[in-house]
Amino acid sequence: MRKLALSMLLACGLAGCSPNNTQSLQEHTADATAAAKRDAGAIARGVAEGLKRKGPVNIDSASVTELEKLPGVTSEMASAIVAHRPYATTRDLVRKRVMTAAQYNRGKAQIVAQ
Repeated sequence: MRKLALSMLLACGLAGCSPNNTQSLQEHTADATAAAKRDAGAIARGVAEGLKRKGPVNIDSASVTELEKLPGVTSEMASAIVAHRPYATTRDLVRKRVMTAAQYNRGKAQIVAQ
């Protein structure tokens, strides 16, 4: 909403807000509204996805199927995670060369080792 209001004020400033520039103001407002609608849709999808998540995945007990749902985890990587158990910490995924540091960083907020 802030973005929409800011865009509308900016559009008003660019158009001059005079009666002669109503078409320009209308076009700028339509563009700002379309952008706000796209942003709102992305936010809504993110909230819905977040609500579906059950919390962090335990790499010491999760199934291959559960592990494959993590960002960037392939079926081969999920199988390697299972094969290299147990883990003292999630960072052991990198230490045991199951995944690279970049791959680990991408999904570390969604995993635990217990």
